[in-house]
Amino acid sequence: MSSSVYASGITNFISNIHVLEEDYGILVSSSTSRRPSVGMIVDALEHFMDIVRYANNRRSAGTTVKINSEADVQDAIYFMLKPWIRDLTFESPTEKVAGRYVVEDFRSRVMRCTIEAKYIRDARHGREISKELHDDIEMYSRSKDIDHIVFFIYDPDAQIVDPDDLKAHISRDRSINGRQVQTYILIKP
Repeated sequence: MSSSVYASGITNFISNIHVLEEDYGILVSSSTSRRPSVGMIVDALEHFMDIVRYANNRRSAGTTVKINSEADVQDAIYFMLKPWIRDLTFESPTEKVAGRYVVEDFRSRVMRCTIEAKYIRDARHGREISKELHDDIEMYSRSKDIDHIVFFIYDPDAQIVDPDDLKAHISRDRSINGRQVQTYILIKP
């Protein structure tokens, strides 16, 4: 292959990367100033069921996505978000507060965001999820480098009694210790 053909191919590749970044807001190159936003995370997670449905209904007998536990939900979220949130880390413990800490499912330090996945196991868990979320908010909001908390709840058997009420109580701006912390919640399917 001549060097001019190789250079042309590289130029084409870089041009295509910039199209992805500009048209879709995907962070591909490190030189770009465009960064994913928390709104983009929420938008991506809105399509969680589309991803699962596609994987499970493909024409080939390839990979399927079985969602039977919180770990399964976490895996699917990681696969969805990691390609364009470069600093996405999993299972980060928070600072100890009153001798207690929690482990964040995912964290982006650049976006100042934590993402928490939940899997509703049964009716009792569906009734108690509000308390669990409020406990997480209390713990996560103590970290001075978190401004956004995104909760993704997979409720396969519709065990949450009133999902709209839960969303109304969780998704909002909060003033905690003089800081603004925005919380978001998505409940699927």
